[in-house]
Amino acid sequence: MSEHGIQTPPGDTPRRPRREWLTLDGVLPVDKPSGPTSHDIVARVRRLFRIRKVGHGGTLDPQATGLLVLLLGRATKLSHRFLGSDKTYEGTLRLGIATDSHDAQGAVVKEADPTGVTAAQVEAEMDRRHGDLYQTPPMVSAVKVNGVPLYKRARKGQSVEREPRLIHIYEFRLLAFDPPRATFRIQCTKGTYVRTLCAEIGDALGCGAHLESLRRTACGELTIDDALPAADVFRMDAETLAKSVLPVRRFAGDR
Repeated sequence: MSEHGIQTPPGDTPRRPRREWLTLDGVLPVDKPSGPTSHDIVARVRRLFRIRKVGHGGTLDPQATGLLVLLLGRATKLSHRFLGSDKTYEGTLRLGIATDSHDAQGAVVKEADPTGVTAAQVEAEMDRRHGDLYQTPPMVSAVKVNGVPLYKRARKGQSVEREPRLIHIYEFRLLAFDPPRATFRIQCTKGTYVRTLCAEIGDALGCGAHLESLRRTACGELTIDDALPAADVFRMDAETLAKSVLPVRRFAGDR
């Protein structure tokens, strides 16, 4: 017998009515923590709030943190605007250890003593990477060659020829030097692999290096100050979420 006095057939349990889909259009800047993928964040927001269309304006690697631009409803049409935007990051380069993925998640392929490396040398290598550069995507990346993501080939121990891509570095500045770590800020165009730049600097200095941590602080006109911690977003109700979403009209103008 249900709480309303309606007989329930044996073996059946009353079903709760499904919530209606939430209609919400706009941009939601989120501060992504280390661990989940960008798709994990998108999927959780879609599921929690039952929003049919949720996308993002550019992925972050799972271990990276910072500004992830979520696009809700009609705002998904703005994906090209954010995907093509310049990005700003702050990160830590770790000298003395090179990995196959150029970041802290990869297998170590080289170790060397970085004791003799100075801040001036690191700065000089960063300065050399200002302006237009051609960069070859790393094998451990989502770039597809003949329809297959490079990271899937890398898992099989394969290496294929990759086409270099033109990028532009506006700023690459050393913020602090505490050997064997160097903290930096970089502003660059879309498609820039910061971890590859770190690996190149390590090679140039003769000791190897990898990207130990990375945080995105800006994407186009949005900055990390605009973002809400992901954990806070997950605790919101639909009304609070709606008040936190930036309207489409703010971003709809031609660039």
